[in-house]
Amino acid sequence: MRVALISGASRGIGEATARLLHAQGYRVGLFARDEARLSALARELGEGALPLPGDVRRLGDWERAVAALEEAFGGVSALVNNAGIGILKPLAELSEAEVREVLDVNLVGPFLGLKAALPALRRARGVVVNVGSLAGKNPFKGGAAYNASKFGLLGLMGAAMLELREEGVRVVNVLPGSVDTGFAGNTPGAAWKLAPEDVAKAILFALEMPEGALVSEIELRPTQPPAKGG
Repeated sequence: MRVALISGASRGIGEATARLLHAQGYRVGLFARDEARLSALARELGEGALPLPGDVRRLGDWERAVAALEEAFGGVSALVNNAGIGILKPLAELSEAEVREVLDVNLVGPFLGLKAALPALRRARGVVVNVGSLAGKNPFKGGAAYNASKFGLLGLMGAAMLELREEGVRVVNVLPGSVDTGFAGNTPGAAWKLAPEDVAKAILFALEMPEGALVSEIELRPTQPPAKGG
C-alpha cells in the first residue's frame, strides 16, 4: 500500500509532488483549500487521485481527509506536510494577526496533520515528510514570522522523529532554498531557482528509503544562485 496525503496540493511543490508520486504508482490524497484546483488536478491525474478540500488549521478537516483516504484506498502510508504561507515584512510592520496566521499554517498545521494521520501511519509503518525551508536555520531580514514558523517546525518534527522511529514511523524534514513558485507573492520564471519538481524528487527519495534507514533531514539548494553585490 502506497497512499500519500499531500497538503498544499493545489499548486507549487505540492502539485509537483502529487504528480510525481501518482506517476510512481502512489494513490494520492490532494488536500488544500482551493476545491476547484484540486478537482481539476484529480481529473487530470485520473484513477488513484482523490481531492480533499480542507484547511490545515482545522483538525476536523485533517481527520476527514484521513478517513476518506482510508475508505477509498485502505490506509495512509505517507503524509507530506507541504502547505505553507509567507508574510515577509519588517518586524515592526507585522500585525499580531499576520504572525498568528503564519504560525497556524506553517507550524500548527503540520502538527494537526500528524496528529490526525498518526494512527494510520503507525499501522502502515509509514513516513512523514515535512517541507521546511533553509529559512528554518538561517534568519533573514523581513522574515521574522516565517523564520519563527520554520525554526519551530524543525523543533516539532525533530522531537517527533525521535519519538516515532521507535514505532516504525519515520519523520523527514526537507529544507529547500529558493524555489521557483508564486510563494509569498513571487513571480515565477527565475531560472536559477530550484524547480518544484526538484523538491518533489527529494520528497520521493525520502519516501522510498528502505524501512530500516532514516534520512532525517535533506537540505536542497540551487546550484548557481545569483552572485551577491558588494
